[in-house]
Parts: sequence; C-alpha cells; structure tokens
Amino acid sequence: MAMHIDYETVKPWKLERIDVPDAKSRAAGLLPKPSLKADKDNGVIILDSETQLTGVPRQAWTYRLGNRSALEWILDQYKEKTPKDSTIREKFNTYRFADHKEKVIDLLMKVTRVSVETMKIVEAMRNEPRASEETDAAN
Repeated sequence: MAMHIDYETVKPWKLERIDVPDAKSRAAGLLPKPSLKADKDNGVIILDSETQLTGVPRQAWTYRLGNRSALEWILDQYKEKTPKDSTIREKFNTYRFADHKEKVIDLLMKVTRVSVETMKIVEAMRNEPRASEETDAAN
C-alpha cells in the first residue's frame, strides 16, 4: 500500500530511452508528433515521433486499473485531444504533450516499478494457502 500511496518516491524502473531526431518536423519548425502508444509484445512505449522507451517488462502490462494497464492509463491521460466545443478549442486548447514529456517519462518509469512490484505481491499471495485450506488440512 505504501508503494501506491508514495509512488512519486519509488525508484524508477530503468527503461531505455531512445531519441531519434524527427528531421521532417524540425525542418518544418514543428514539435515532434505525439503518439503515446504501447507495443506490449515488444515492451516498447512510443511517446512521439522522436522518443520511445524500451525494456518495459511484461508484468507491467498485467497490473490493471479497471479495463487497462496503469501504463496505458497514463498514455491515454496525456494524449492531446481536440475539444469538440469550438470556443474551447479556439481559446483554451493550449495543452501540448511536449510541455510535459519529461514528467511523463519519469511517471512511466515509476509506475512501471509499482506495477511490476505489485504483480510480484499478487502472485505471492496467490501461492499462499487460504485460511479455509489451512483449517481443512488441520482437520
């Protein structure tokens, strides 16, 4: 429980960061195109057209918050979304993933640690005999 409450203080999981400049975007004077996608089979998180994180362990994808993994939840929360309302879109649509990229990378590494450690605990609990099984064995 402490790990979940104080997730900001856990030791980040060492994910490898790969940065490859997006020459096309740079030449056009644009920020890298946000992607925020997960390739679970290969343990990769694609953040934008320049940056990806590799080495995400399989266990990190199995810790779920509702119907998706905690990592997928983060990726969804930080995506750039275009508001439907035209006034909001024109006057208040100022969110850019690039402004939060480093914070998101740190968060993903910490949540990877929490996810993996949580799944280790869950697996250990599954292997423990239940109280009713212990009572039955004693009789």
